[in-house]
Amino acid sequence: MIRKTASSAIASLAVFGMVSETAAGGRAVECYEQVNRPSVYETVYENVLVSPAGQQVEYVPAIYGTRERVVQISPQRVSYEIVPAVTRTIYRTVKVNDGGYSWEWRVIHGRKVLCKIRHKARYEQVAETVVVQAERRRRVVSPAEYESIAEEVLVQPEQRRIIDVPASYQTVARRVVVSEGSSGLRRVHVPRHCRG
Repeated sequence: MIRKTASSAIASLAVFGMVSETAAGGRAVECYEQVNRPSVYETVYENVLVSPAGQQVEYVPAIYGTRERVVQISPQRVSYEIVPAVTRTIYRTVKVNDGGYSWEWRVIHGRKVLCKIRHKARYEQVAETVVVQAERRRRVVSPAEYESIAEEVLVQPEQRRIIDVPASYQTVARRVVVSEGSSGLRRVHVPRHCRG
């Protein structure tokens, strides 16, 4: 920066001196012109980190299925019941009257006479209920009862996987200054006939 300022000052003095001498009718001995050199740029490519390396956790949910199984809903039971008696009706002849003798008045040949009458024994059919098999208590066994039910079961538990994620880079272009611009004085050739 100091060099640029000094160069500018020299250039100003030189130009001022030239103007002054020329204006005064003097002769140019040396001449300089100002030269500006632009900055030089160059495009460079470099890899920049977009995202750093890390780890990612991935969860795989548990898997469930359905299976059927048989369960007992009622155990075996023992109970007792009364079996009524078995009866049968039979008929038999029984004597209801032994018969015998009795006296009664009758009219025989127009005359009223007292007669001894012999009566036969009288029989009747009577029904009678007889027990063929007496009342009894019977043991009854009720078997256990079962039922098929569907239930949810775990086939595969939840899993966790750790995945390594590599760093991500990207190539970017940027312009850099190779040399900065400058300004200075450059001596110019003055033709002999112009020197005065």
